[in-house]
Amino acid sequence: MTATTSPIPAPATAAVHRARHVNLTWTVRDALAITQRNLITLMRLPQLLVFATIQPVVFVLMFRYVFGGAIKIPGVPYVDYLMPGIFAQTVVFGAVSTAVGLSEDLHKGLIERFRSLPMARSAVLVGRTTADLVRDFFVILLMSAVGFAVGFRVHTNALAFVAAIGVMLLFGWSLTWIFAMIGLKSRNAEAAQAASFPPLAIFTFASAAFVPVASMPSWLQPFARNQPVSVTISAVRALVLGGPTLHHVLASLAWSFGIVIVCAPLAVRMYRRVT
Repeated sequence: MTATTSPIPAPATAAVHRARHVNLTWTVRDALAITQRNLITLMRLPQLLVFATIQPVVFVLMFRYVFGGAIKIPGVPYVDYLMPGIFAQTVVFGAVSTAVGLSEDLHKGLIERFRSLPMARSAVLVGRTTADLVRDFFVILLMSAVGFAVGFRVHTNALAFVAAIGVMLLFGWSLTWIFAMIGLKSRNAEAAQAASFPPLAIFTFASAAFVPVASMPSWLQPFARNQPVSVTISAVRALVLGGPTLHHVLASLAWSFGIVIVCAPLAVRMYRRVT
């Protein structure tokens, strides 16, 4: 005698779909609530605003007026070459706050309070990374205004410049998932900041951010040319300065989506373990 499997009744199937829709709606609402909380925290702590805004402005002025005269880029003013690198530096440095903020919330017991609430586990990480994305957006707008004030000009058009900002923001958001894992594994906020500095320094300064890769030692050039920060900077430069664009943009998007696909599930799994 063989057993037969009867199909799920239509009402039951509809109930499953409704449950999934409700769960997704709750997850989005929870993530937006955590995003709002993190943005309010950013606004209420002046030192965080200073780090997020004043420091990038100092870098723009320093490289524009202190180092700019010593660096020659054939065919393009140095300030136009510089600003895509400043954008990249801004989002990379900004991602450190993801690690520091998560580690601080974790070891102050705030995340334990979140666990006691009927909320989605992933909302804490999504809310944190989304808040940092919003912060990056406003900081890049500020950097753009400062750049235009010191002579930066877009050589293509406004649409290409908007696309360049979008590519950079997507890359910055992908980095927050890497630094989220650092924050979850760190013992406290100071340890998270210390652990974030080595990859931050390597990928920012061993890149095409401030000088051409061709000026670097030959053994360093393959890494500096193909690492994700340089690839994204090349995409943004192509969009704002002109020249071959599609290959650079696709390469940057591949890095950004690849980082999210790999690191976001790992960060959520790590979050579940440590909490």
